[in-house]
Amino acid sequence: MPAFQSSIDVRSATFAANRAHHLKLIEDFRGLERKIVETSARARAKFEKRGQLLPRDRLALILDRGAPFLELSTLCGYKMHDDDGDANISGGGGICGVGFIAGARVLVSASDAGIKGGAATPMGVHKALRAQEIALKQKLPFVHLIESAGANLFRQSEMFVAGGQTFANLARLSAAGLPVIAVVHGSSTAGGAYQTGLSDYVVVVRGKSKVFLAGPPLLKAATGEIATDEALGGAEMHYHVSGTAEYMAENDADGVRIARDIVAKLQWNKPAPARRTFREPNYDAEEILGLTPADYKTPYDVRENIARIVDGSDILGFKDGYGAATVCAHAEIAGHAVGIISNNGPIDADGAAKAAQFIQLMCQAGTPVIFLQNTTGYLVGTDAEQRGIVKHGSKMIQAVTNMTVPKITMHIGASFGAGNYGMCGRAFDPAFIFAWPNNRVAVMGGEQAAKTMRIVGE
Repeated sequence: MPAFQSSIDVRSATFAANRAHHLKLIEDFRGLERKIVETSARARAKFEKRGQLLPRDRLALILDRGAPFLELSTLCGYKMHDDDGDANISGGGGICGVGFIAGARVLVSASDAGIKGGAATPMGVHKALRAQEIALKQKLPFVHLIESAGANLFRQSEMFVAGGQTFANLARLSAAGLPVIAVVHGSSTAGGAYQTGLSDYVVVVRGKSKVFLAGPPLLKAATGEIATDEALGGAEMHYHVSGTAEYMAENDADGVRIARDIVAKLQWNKPAPARRTFREPNYDAEEILGLTPADYKTPYDVRENIARIVDGSDILGFKDGYGAATVCAHAEIAGHAVGIISNNGPIDADGAAKAAQFIQLMCQAGTPVIFLQNTTGYLVGTDAEQRGIVKHGSKMIQAVTNMTVPKITMHIGASFGAGNYGMCGRAFDPAFIFAWPNNRVAVMGGEQAAKTMRIVGE
């Protein structure tokens, strides 16, 4: 096929005039974009005083250095609902685009808290909807860096319905198997709290994150209750008590690092090479013989075993501060991404809920799960029953039953009662079951069985 022969004279006056005209238009638009960036950057001193990074600094840190980033909808809302007169501040209160994190192509959205606290404008909501639509159609993980004052209340009538659609879209992304990852850098209030709650993986920043439906002033006005930010929706509370957060970061940079680690561990859309290279564990697997107690009733940290099994002893714990006796973690074995579920004792309601959520996320990501059974069963007692151990334990069993990814079970200690079921025992069709010589599988321990029979007999 012959190449097209151009007849344009690039040295003509018409060509030069056209070029100058279009360069001027481009520069005008670039100037508007710079004004948005500069306005946000004027808040640098305020952010630094709080020990925080500016929104665009967070964005630069989470994206792969040197990789392309296509920013979208930069002038969203231009001259439509500007409260600053001639300032022409647009952008919708957020920054979004397509970029790369840990080699994976993703859709990234960041609240621009340097401008009006990151409050969303009506067109900003439509910008978010468009970003979510792109992520869904192009099958991109969705990562959002949240610090927002919520919706602009003076324009709530213009965004109430569309705002609800953004929440529905987060649910659709997750249902489509596209991971939704949130780093909460500051406030995420009212409707913004659902941005956090509807995310699959949530990272909070110690002392900075605030997630609640109603902040202290509104709470007092509505109910008369007086509460502090931290008690009502602080990072510590959501990490240890509510279970809303999966990961705790020490600062903005650490939160971004954790989010990058999550994306890396998911190995999103990476083709399987014919031969994988991998790191050996940092510790000798033979040490498992000495660190595992001879008596299954002796407590120990099962992560010591995991560290001697997985590549580089690299473990990314999931919800470590919640239901801590049930250990869930991302890792790699021989270069393959895996999820690991194990036990540091009986399974309580929080641990069962955590495991069920983790299983669903592994199925979403197409990641195999390895169960290291080391439990005396589900926790019993009045407190356990009131906390919903039956319901949450059942949800864990449902999650195991309906898994769509390969599952391998290893008996490394005790495996008693329904704990055997929830940890993918033989009845739940694991692809393989392996057992260490110290394993014990039964309805309950021998001592407990004997005492039960004696009490029944009496």
